[in-house]
Amino acid sequence: MKKIFLFSIHILVCFLTTTCQTPGENIVPERKQTDRTILVYGNGLEKSFISYVIALTGKEKPKVTFFPTAAADNPLASKIWSSLVADLPLEPEVVLTFINSSPDQKTFAEQILTSDAIIVGGGNTLNMIAIWKAQGIDTLLRAAYEKGIVLAGGSAGSLCWFTGGYSDSRPQKLSVIECLGFLNYSHCPHYNEPERKRLYTEAIKEGILKPGYACENGAGLLFINERMVKSLSLSPDNNNYFVTTRDEKLVEEKLKAEILKTRARY
Repeated sequence: MKKIFLFSIHILVCFLTTTCQTPGENIVPERKQTDRTILVYGNGLEKSFISYVIALTGKEKPKVTFFPTAAADNPLASKIWSSLVADLPLEPEVVLTFINSSPDQKTFAEQILTSDAIIVGGGNTLNMIAIWKAQGIDTLLRAAYEKGIVLAGGSAGSLCWFTGGYSDSRPQKLSVIECLGFLNYSHCPHYNEPERKRLYTEAIKEGILKPGYACENGAGLLFINERMVKSLSLSPDNNNYFVTTRDEKLVEEKLKAEILKTRARY
């Protein structure tokens, strides 16, 4: 029971963060429906970022599909998702991969390619990508990306879209993993964690990882057609960075962020 309780607490930390900001609106950048679009953020499922994803679709009630794969399809993750989006203007769907075949089920292609947006939750990034590749989901996600379906996520759900970075997906310590590479940069979520930040910056300095983008918890970045177009944050204390090298020295550029409100629109 203790292990189950601790895992549940981990899921809550990874998937559920809340904000007490004054309600308001953020204007999202204009985008063509075919523009390749990814929104990433440092941690958890956060209502303000979900609202931003909804606005990015340009639809009044988009179909937004949630992947709890990194949490091994834990029912708690889906329950938190359902509770969090209950009052948002979207049509929610959940894609489960730990399944038994049934004629009544939709195919992964039907679930993914009919979505307006896809949000990926936190957990074990390495296992998630391995499952996606085994099921052909990685190929479908690439097709969704090229089609203009908005991709998003935090923690494992942000790291997966980049070339790679450090993850706690293996026993004992953080290690470098290879990801999907939709964005040709490395990435570090949870950048406010000292050990994760240290390993990430050292790896870039030593050429182990490509230059890339780092998001602290509560901060996020919007990419359109593989270009970072907006830095976002839930408060002035949550920051994003671009980390690279110049003349063999590490350079950490803090990116000025727009503070997110509860709602977002065009």
